[in-house]
Amino acid sequence: MKRILLFLLLFTAALALARDKPETWIEVRSQHFVVATNSSEKQGRRIADQFERMRSVFHLRFPNLQIDPPSPVIVLAVNNEKDFRALEPASYLAKGQLKLGGLFLRAPDKNYVLMRLDAEGDHPYAVIYHEYTHMLLGKSAEWLPLWLNEGLAEFYQNSDIREKEVVLGQPSAENLAILREHKLLPLATLLAVDQKSPYYHEENKGSIFYAESWVLTHYLQIKDSQEKTHRLTDYAELLAKNLDPVEAAKGTLGDLQQLEVALGRYVQQATFYGFRMPVTTEVDDSAFKAQPLTPVAVDALRADFLANNDRTADARPLLDHVLREDANNVSAHETMGSLEFRQGHLDDAKKWYAQAVQLDSQSYLAHYYFAAIAMNGPVVAAEDPQVESSLRKAIQLNPSFAPTYDRLAAFLGMRGRDLNEARTMGVTAVSLDPGNITYRANVANILIAMQRGKDAVAVLRNAVKLAKSPEEAAMVDNFLMHAQEYQAEQERVAEQNRQYEEAGKTGSQTGVVTSSAAQPHLAQRGEFVPKGPHRFLAGVLKNVHCDAPGMDLTVASSGKTVALRSDNYYKIAFTSLNFQPSGDLNPCTGLEGRPAKVEYVESAKEGDAARLIGIELHK
Repeated sequence: MKRILLFLLLFTAALALARDKPETWIEVRSQHFVVATNSSEKQGRRIADQFERMRSVFHLRFPNLQIDPPSPVIVLAVNNEKDFRALEPASYLAKGQLKLGGLFLRAPDKNYVLMRLDAEGDHPYAVIYHEYTHMLLGKSAEWLPLWLNEGLAEFYQNSDIREKEVVLGQPSAENLAILREHKLLPLATLLAVDQKSPYYHEENKGSIFYAESWVLTHYLQIKDSQEKTHRLTDYAELLAKNLDPVEAAKGTLGDLQQLEVALGRYVQQATFYGFRMPVTTEVDDSAFKAQPLTPVAVDALRADFLANNDRTADARPLLDHVLREDANNVSAHETMGSLEFRQGHLDDAKKWYAQAVQLDSQSYLAHYYFAAIAMNGPVVAAEDPQVESSLRKAIQLNPSFAPTYDRLAAFLGMRGRDLNEARTMGVTAVSLDPGNITYRANVANILIAMQRGKDAVAVLRNAVKLAKSPEEAAMVDNFLMHAQEYQAEQERVAEQNRQYEEAGKTGSQTGVVTSSAAQPHLAQRGEFVPKGPHRFLAGVLKNVHCDAPGMDLTVASSGKTVALRSDNYYKIAFTSLNFQPSGDLNPCTGLEGRPAKVEYVESAKEGDAARLIGIELHK
């Protein structure tokens, strides 16, 4: 979304006015939602109740769907259009843009719903149901086309949740009026609308896009139910495999021109069907907790929403105000860290998150982001205890947050210790987010570090099937190629060692290669015993020599030369500082003469080369 710059003078005046006439904000916490509103406590409880009831309906209708995200769902319910526009995406602020009644915002660490309490419509809670549907479809949004994403939200927004039954998919009088007054978009156009399309943003074109998305979804849902077909499900399955939306429609929905004609007739019919479900939605509203929010807490909440909504120019002054009023505000520190991180200022981001950790050790997000950024930068051995402690604390505070398990797995794997636990952490991350192929690739790296090449290859072959883009597929293919090379080398070494042992038993060397290749370092070297802490040295890499998978090299730095050894160069943690190496790095041929900083640990055995742990390449 585009950013918009507001005049600082006007913004400052608005802040001053807010302080002179402070709004009253109420927070209502239910079992699964947090509602913050500048309306009344009664209104806040009603909104929380409706979200809980809608959640119950979806749980009954889709029992296999994971409807409770690991991150909190925060509902900002504001009184009017003015309050809404102060927070909505900048791309909708320009003249002529579509007027929204609500929106769903998925931030990296939480879910937001922004809604207007004065929004018009046939159903009083249409905005709530619409945005909740978007939240449930959040993970599918990567492959779900906009027409179906919005069509499903429009379909479910016209729901009535009654005491003993639920009515879903009731017709929208507003959408029908638009469709009967305007010519339908060609289906090939509708199916291809994306975030950049004017049909998605501009008021006149946006209206027909939403209305036609609704009626096509409604038509397919009802026809599938009446005719005992599953065209919409088949279409969604092809989309999940990254097939083009138009091509997927041709293969599952039939001839598009004939479908257009049928849809035109459907719009003009007098009677529309819905789904009636005889269910009871029970919500224990006595467990709801309400409390007033301080002006500083409200400003911190607004600032975080604006920051996650790409309105940085509006978020920063608000954050400065919060920190002047409350220097220990944890939320403001986290949001500042997030802003700096997005702008690539990693040192500043790390500073803000570190302060947040110190201020509130109960914030799993602060712990996670501090550790993740520390791991992303140059290795600082002195920070290792705090990084590991923060990752373990984050898991304790939020056991369902997958990224923390992945980072702890990577942390242990890069340091070559507690590899069984590292694998368990990686597998847990995958179980919490099965579609994330980066987690699977990290598990494969740990398996290689455990010398389980065959298992690593199996993990990556499964990951290939889940790639959602050419870039992801290329990344996994690259990992898979190296894992297969490692597996082949393991098998070669094992076979040579078997032959060597057989020759020793018979007292004959016949048929056994007696070169150094036949007696791999992995088989002959004694166990490495480390001495002292991890050390770091910046210099130039020299004398790089591989006897796969082992590698020897030296580092020349200010007249000092240090000899280093790795028995398995697949275990070396390779990183780069402030640049992206071109192409695929071959450690045996691509390191000679390159400036770098190495991480190593000395051997307790005199005369043995130090153990190479990591290489950070410099320009």
